[in-house]
Amino acid sequence: MVSLETTFLVDLLNEASAAVRRARTLEESGEPKCVTPPAAAEVLIGAYFLGGRELAKAHELLESLTLLPFDPEAYHEAGKIGADLLARGEALGAADLFIAAVTKRHGQRLLTRDRSFARVRGLQVETY
Repeated sequence: MVSLETTFLVDLLNEASAAVRRARTLEESGEPKCVTPPAAAEVLIGAYFLGGRELAKAHELLESLTLLPFDPEAYHEAGKIGADLLARGEALGAADLFIAAVTKRHGQRLLTRDRSFARVRGLQVETY
């Protein structure tokens, strides 16, 4: 299963060619797709702001994905990742930290174009 990060989801909703191609490849492979609660929330912020058809498209996309739970193990993982980054003089924003933690805790790889996720040790990151 692959965890779809906010940048990928927004690019897909905006029909960016690289995201559309990658989504097509994922669909053809039959690999299950999932989303973390923070990534879903970030997508919905923009969708509710835009409203109308954009909101409907976002709902349709998110409902097609498995939602990974943000459980106690995930928030402990967030603490570990955050502490490791701070020890190295680095940081991620809260939403990205939680996306990384939930994805890592559930043993999934993260599909994103945001290269800052590569700083998270042990997180499998796939860019497009």
